[in-house]
Amino acid sequence: MASLPAAVRAPFEGRTWRALGYVLIGLPLSVLYFGLAIALFSAGAGLLITFLGIPLLAGALALCRGFGAVERARARTLLGLDVRAPEPVRGRTGGAMSWMGAMLKSGASWRHLLYALLHMPWAIFTFSVSVALWAWGWSLFTYPLWQWVFPMYAGQAGLQLYGDETHALYLNSGFEIALTSAVGLVLVLVGPWVLRGLVAVDRVMVSGLLGPSRLASRVSELESDRGVVVDTAAADLRRIERDLHDGAQARLVSLAMDLGLAKEKLLDDPLAAAAMVDEAHGEVKLALQELRDLARGIHPAVLTDRGLDAALSAVAARCTVPVKVEVELSARPAAAIEGIAYFTVSELLQNVSKHAKARQAWVDVWRTDDRLMLQVRDDGTGGAGPAAGRGLAGLMERLDAVDGVLAVDSPAGGPTTVTAELPWRA
Repeated sequence: MASLPAAVRAPFEGRTWRALGYVLIGLPLSVLYFGLAIALFSAGAGLLITFLGIPLLAGALALCRGFGAVERARARTLLGLDVRAPEPVRGRTGGAMSWMGAMLKSGASWRHLLYALLHMPWAIFTFSVSVALWAWGWSLFTYPLWQWVFPMYAGQAGLQLYGDETHALYLNSGFEIALTSAVGLVLVLVGPWVLRGLVAVDRVMVSGLLGPSRLASRVSELESDRGVVVDTAAADLRRIERDLHDGAQARLVSLAMDLGLAKEKLLDDPLAAAAMVDEAHGEVKLALQELRDLARGIHPAVLTDRGLDAALSAVAARCTVPVKVEVELSARPAAAIEGIAYFTVSELLQNVSKHAKARQAWVDVWRTDDRLMLQVRDDGTGGAGPAAGRGLAGLMERLDAVDGVLAVDSPAGGPTTVTAELPWRA
């Protein structure tokens, strides 16, 4: 079956029959939705001058949200369309009046009501077209079978009543059967594609009216991104504190102790004191180097002063693998985006040095419309991915927090190409 053309497979595919089932079930459900929604909404609107109007309207909207849950489940089961449910309605105080007010203010609830009103005429149209195409197509296509099983309804009785001439006129043994079957075959082959086109409109209606609004989705996404940013900042602060405590701070404590001992021996043993001061001088240099490395890890001065080209060239010079850097930017992006781009490339080059077993790496940076594009390539062994370690997963979360994207192409055996896309926001 898979080797047949799509036009021939379509009438027999499970997708087609599930779509037909969706249409057939949709008509009675749409009539139910329409009748209940119109009845309750009309009663509620008519009784707004009394205290019964608002509860009826809120109840009608709540019932329509229930209809929406059924429709989302039906679309998920028969069409493979997974639409997330909108946020539940909650009152500020938790009381009944608060809940009714929140229900009446909910845009998602009114969209569910609109779906209940619009879906019935569309369901009638799709049901009529689909059933007509299906019934006529298969009936005409199987016309030879009908003529053989029920000859009295296919004109065979006319042979005895009107003789051979009438039989030759109306029951031509070949042409009539072939033409009828051909028309039926065309309808059978065209029907699934018409059905899929009709169901595509249902997909749009379910996605647009029964799911969360774009604003609500964006707010939820921003809340999630804010959590990622907070967690990342906290992790960075812990890293800086750990580096200071274990590195420069410990070295400065040791330096203070050495200088104290040198001070005590300054009069009694000047040579030993001089040697200890000389060691302390070396410790000072190491502490300064560690502080410079730590400051570079927070935000390198070369990035602030000279931009991405110079900063990434400095990172590439410290990489254990030869790296070729090409930066084609006519202007500088926002400082925050520039910092994220710098640390993204730094992290990727560290992965190349530690894990890739590469002989050469390349870094390309360019701008496309309002997006900053980064690409790091190497000729290593490949196999990199978010599941292979927490480094790439963390980078994805950090980029996602600013509406960025990280794509990894690293087949086993290599090469590896990691492409990052960031907003420009200059």
